[in-house]
Amino acid sequence: MNPSAQGWIKKLLKEIEKEKSIFNFNEEAFYHALRNCGFIYGSNLEVVGGIINKKDLTEDELCKINLLLTLLYTHNKSKSEIPFVDSIINFYTDINELKISFFQELLGGKKSSEQLEGIIHKRIQIDANVLTKNFNYFIINALLFVDVLAYREFLKNNTISIDYIRNLEAAIEAISLDVLNSKTLKNQYDESLIKLFESSLRFKDNVHVNYKKAIEIIKTKQEKYYILDLACMATWGDRTIDDKEQQFLIQLGTDLNLHTSRINQSINTVNHFYTANKDNIALLSSKNIVQSFYNNSSKMVNKLITRNSKRLYQELKDSKELMILLSQSTVRDLNNEEQKKVQEQLLDIFKSIPSLAIFILPGGALLLPLVIKFIPKLLPSAFDDNRIDD
Repeated sequence: MNPSAQGWIKKLLKEIEKEKSIFNFNEEAFYHALRNCGFIYGSNLEVVGGIINKKDLTEDELCKINLLLTLLYTHNKSKSEIPFVDSIINFYTDINELKISFFQELLGGKKSSEQLEGIIHKRIQIDANVLTKNFNYFIINALLFVDVLAYREFLKNNTISIDYIRNLEAAIEAISLDVLNSKTLKNQYDESLIKLFESSLRFKDNVHVNYKKAIEIIKTKQEKYYILDLACMATWGDRTIDDKEQQFLIQLGTDLNLHTSRINQSINTVNHFYTANKDNIALLSSKNIVQSFYNNSSKMVNKLITRNSKRLYQELKDSKELMILLSQSTVRDLNNEEQKKVQEQLLDIFKSIPSLAIFILPGGALLLPLVIKFIPKLLPSAFDDNRIDD
């Protein structure tokens, strides 16, 4: 399944229909699974509950899958008689009718999984320019779970009041952003998280509410869990939660009428998640822009090569000179003339594989060193004396 190509929703729904393990979770366990995979924090590192194999999926593709699976789980638990795809499109149409949104052009006409793919693609704010995307500090939406909470409300009456989303976002802004802005000294994480929250708000013209009003807005158990987890994420700025911040979180949990064990669980979970994944989350990275470009490009190139491995290997076999040079590059540095030959012959091969067309675009040659780095993985082990099997 490729969430970056048309037809992925049909494919995913078919796989879920066979397995159905997603529906074995109770609501609290499913929420915990969403938090553990990073969806609640806005950093998708796994598929929720390990329901399908992560394989070589990128963060934005994981985000698409997790959003769809969460909406599907919510729809199934509601016992709605309206088909899932139709229901989700109705939901986003309802929101769109009340406020012009960035996916307006996708709504209207016959409902289909392809139409829903377009909506989800827009919703998670993916930059279509792959080279520009590598320079962006954030590539995902921080508040996607607001859509899920709003969809739960929508399913109750098959309609949604825009005030629900507006008030929920106002509460999130009041609690999370006030925590961040109140810090005397803000580090890179704090400044970046403020921008991420602000850019993720659907309603940027919200009237600021105070803490007391924000608490009154939050009513359901999942809303309370979510607000507390977002606050934990916001206070984790210096890669730890200090005593003063912990007191704030305990007070917040108490005001939300949550049990002490639940409050401690939220604090411990955010500590574990960010400590364990600090090298894989852009929000925590202090890499310079060139290093960020290289790392993100590396992921993209690895994915493209993995997905086209069979055809690419066949093309390489047919080009004997290129095969020899690539195999030699695993044990020695190629000279300038050899590197030029490799580049020219690789570009000729990429012309025959449409999904690798990015490399023949202006500037695409910048990524060729990464291609050469990953291609040796396709070659027989006899070509590489230094290969160590994992």
